[in-house]
Amino acid sequence: MSLPVFPPLLTGHPVQGTEDPFERAQAMAALGCDGGTVVYNIQADRLRVAIVFAPELPLQDAMVMLPLCSVGFQNALGALAPPEVAVHLGWDGLICVNGAKCGLFHAAASTGDPEQEPDWLVIGWELALLQTGDAPGETPDVTALYDEGCAEVSPVQLIESWSRHMLTWLNRWQEDGNAPLHAEWMGLLQGVGEPIEDTGVFVGTDERFGMLIRDGADTRLRPLTDVLEN
Repeated sequence: MSLPVFPPLLTGHPVQGTEDPFERAQAMAALGCDGGTVVYNIQADRLRVAIVFAPELPLQDAMVMLPLCSVGFQNALGALAPPEVAVHLGWDGLICVNGAKCGLFHAAASTGDPEQEPDWLVIGWELALLQTGDAPGETPDVTALYDEGCAEVSPVQLIESWSRHMLTWLNRWQEDGNAPLHAEWMGLLQGVGEPIEDTGVFVGTDERFGMLIRDGADTRLRPLTDVLEN
């Protein structure tokens, strides 16, 4: 199998077997690897990718990289998949294909302090390519890419396309700020206007992509830093 070819600003780093690229990327970041390092693992049944950022922003602002990478993924898969395939995103990183869970985004940083500038921020994503359960029909809310008419989408193509779309959004964000990305992300988010966790209704997101939850006359904010993994 050929390896992905990355744009000049990115450097690919494949891992094999069951190794988790998200964990490897965090370890590499802690040792001082360059921003733009992309660690990936292509297996028969799933694809996992992680990218290291070196943001020069407080963590609460640097978390924009999560929706940025997510929108880049949606654009990439949308460009490669048949036109009838719908790709949507969850606020907490969920990847949905045709309304069913197909993958997930993760985020980790060198600090959990929203006001501190992190040394590194890692955004990872994983996508099910094939369902390996004995009876996939018993879980209609869970799917895999190839079950949704995307058997012609190769993992290498998807990684390459994601890296290009992600960089396009990164450049646009650097020039125009959060607003264009926010508008695109809101159009892809699942669950807006619906009850969430018996705590209120998900009514949208603020300018830092935090979740706004309305409970009666009260509206409270769940910051995007809440989704960070330790």
